[in-house]
Amino acid sequence: MIPSKKTYVISLALLLILCSVITDSLATHISKPVLVNPKTEYTVGSTVILQGWVDYNEKPAPDVLLNFLVTRPDGTVTIDQSYPSDQDGYFEFKFVTKNEVPGTYQITITSHCLEIHRYACTYQNQALSIHLK
Repeated sequence: MIPSKKTYVISLALLLILCSVITDSLATHISKPVLVNPKTEYTVGSTVILQGWVDYNEKPAPDVLLNFLVTRPDGTVTIDQSYPSDQDGYFEFKFVTKNEVPGTYQITITSHCLEIHRYACTYQNQALSIHLK
């Protein structure tokens, strides 16, 4: 039995549909933390409070795991903790500087994406230098 032209056309259409589905399934998930009006000057003993939201397609994304890394002026890590954005896609990070020394600290917030997108996550981050006096 010789396949007809119609069979070839249908097979080609199915192949194209299958290829487009595979391409979409390999797309990366890009979410990124966005800080809102961050201050950069603090005094030792004060509490640094950073607020922001997780941007995914220009909208706040809830339940996105974020990692907060604070590095001291000498390069040692003082905080390395993770927690998700809230149900509205916002976050708040607090850093108590009571036992810290004056200098420039680096705060890096990294988006680890939603659990279901972790395999395709791009781990976008937002970094901020703060100065303790």
